Amino acid sequence: MIKGYAGRVLEVDLRARSFFFAPLDEETARLYIGGKGYGTRLLYDRTPAGIDPLGPENLLIFATGPLNGSVAPQSNRFAVICKSPLTGGIGNATCGGSFALGMKKAGIDVLIVKDRAERPLRLEIDGDRDAVEFLDAGDLWGKGTYATQKLLSRKHQHAVIGPAGENLVLFAGIVSNERIAGRTGVGAVMGSKLLKAVSVRGSRKLDMEDPEKFKAYTKEVRKLFEDHPVLGESMRRFGTGGIVNTTNGRNILPTRNFQKGHFERAMDLSGEFLEDHGLKGVKTSCIHCPVTCGRDVEVEGVGVVKGPEYETLALMGSNLEIGDIKKVAEWNYHADDLGMDTISLGATLSFAMELVERGMLDANLHFGEQAGVTELIQDIGHRRGLGAELADGTKRLAAKYGGSEFAMHVKGLELSAYDPRGSFAQGVEYATTNRGGCHVQGASMYMESVGPLTINPQNLKLKADIPIMQQNIACAINSMVLCIFTTYGMIPKAVHEMNPSSFKYRALAFAFENLPGALLRGAMGIKGKPMLWFEKWLTYITGTTFSSGHLQEIGARIFNLERMYNLREGLTSADDTLPPRILHESTFPGMDSGHPLHLLLPSYYKKRGWSADGVPLRRTLERLQVRV
Repeated sequence: MIKGYAGRVLEVDLRARSFFFAPLDEETARLYIGGKGYGTRLLYDRTPAGIDPLGPENLLIFATGPLNGSVAPQSNRFAVICKSPLTGGIGNATCGGSFALGMKKAGIDVLIVKDRAERPLRLEIDGDRDAVEFLDAGDLWGKGTYATQKLLSRKHQHAVIGPAGENLVLFAGIVSNERIAGRTGVGAVMGSKLLKAVSVRGSRKLDMEDPEKFKAYTKEVRKLFEDHPVLGESMRRFGTGGIVNTTNGRNILPTRNFQKGHFERAMDLSGEFLEDHGLKGVKTSCIHCPVTCGRDVEVEGVGVVKGPEYETLALMGSNLEIGDIKKVAEWNYHADDLGMDTISLGATLSFAMELVERGMLDANLHFGEQAGVTELIQDIGHRRGLGAELADGTKRLAAKYGGSEFAMHVKGLELSAYDPRGSFAQGVEYATTNRGGCHVQGASMYMESVGPLTINPQNLKLKADIPIMQQNIACAINSMVLCIFTTYGMIPKAVHEMNPSSFKYRALAFAFENLPGALLRGAMGIKGKPMLWFEKWLTYITGTTFSSGHLQEIGARIFNLERMYNLREGLTSADDTLPPRILHESTFPGMDSGHPLHLLLPSYYKKRGWSADGVPLRRTLERLQVRV
């Protein structure tokens, strides 16, 4: 077996209460690495078109990659893959915590959960004994994610759902420790199978090709991270909340359901404010990660818990016109305990507030007012009253009450917290990303508008090229499985330390902005030359030489397979769009309209090797070895 892999797939049938271990397919691992890529290949091959995402035919796939189980920083994450109940297309999410490490210690690369239990169950998997126990979960059903994990064995590592997953909230997630695989409704799929928790344990060790080189190089990377202005300084000092003031200053912080890009009380939601006023306990990180991006906060009546990340501060704060970080932290705790994605939750709440404001919905829910929000979050998680309608997300709420022109979603997945009217490449990424309106499938905004070397985010140069490059690398990262924050290190320390007014900085920015797209993609596509640390880790672990070009190719293969899955499920180029508000309303002086997607999408399709209708050409699929 290729080094770095446990070499086993565990398949569990919940209805039959049976299981078996099968060998990991080496060819699939070679083509798709693991994680999201391997899981997508399985989902495409093992499920027919048109299945009900919440029916027993849907598979729930947990997948690790060759870096999981190592001490590589930011490597202990797992991917979850299924058909999304929120979008009807490809569903996936990644999660930190300890579950990925538990899977690899149990000698499992991929866990496939099929069919549906007859009553609430939980699984206990012992990799050393090759045993799977199907245990009654009636006593846990209805409990939050915190209480559930507290009651489970400390000898195991866990992935659990809360009441939101049990009640099939379409943006429910799966929780490990205090981290969540939040997007696309993977928790609802787990709930539809009446599966409350998966617990794994084992004592196997990761086998790698060159452990000495891996160890020495990991030391170098840790030092790189610790010295890096983002990973080692701002993230460590302010957490992801340090992004709030940046996006607010650049007019791309979602405010009042994306009606504006600037919030007057943004400082009160920022990582800087949290450091001065709200931080309790310790700064936290995932296993083996020196980037302490997590923050503990004290919630009244609860105690010290995980604090809100940037997306939550924006979608549950500025987007609701709430500038109280303590209240946002409280709402974040309730959402985590219920097991809900705070991006979709915040976007759905803000959409409902605008419906109320326009007289299209009768509810006591208003921008800038905290009253009733806590209770409504609980009602969403338990599908009670109005909460039952909000539990289906923005797209379905708009279908019932109207307001599709200001429903902030792509393909049914609510938009994350970077307004693309001030970040054109991010808008193209939102529109074309296969799982819907999400930033962590590429993070183009970092390359153009919130990173240290910002090009003009509102011209058309490179705005089709950057998303392709970033989406490809993100697909590879989510298949290793690494944290997307590792991409922040792609722009070196020297660039961060340049004076923006200096000739050297301006010359570099001009060169980057005017770089032909083909040259940019070509530089990232050179085979045989490692440009980043990801490839070297893969090389030392697996014994196969990887380069940045290989990762671009593998990422493109995964992205195109996802595209073919979506096309099979009925999504088309018509779904590659942005909310009408983003396309037609401007938040910038001098802009007559919004995002110029119509000018960029044809170029994106052509550079992807797709038809004018957004369908991958046969020669593209053959070149990438995508079997459909």
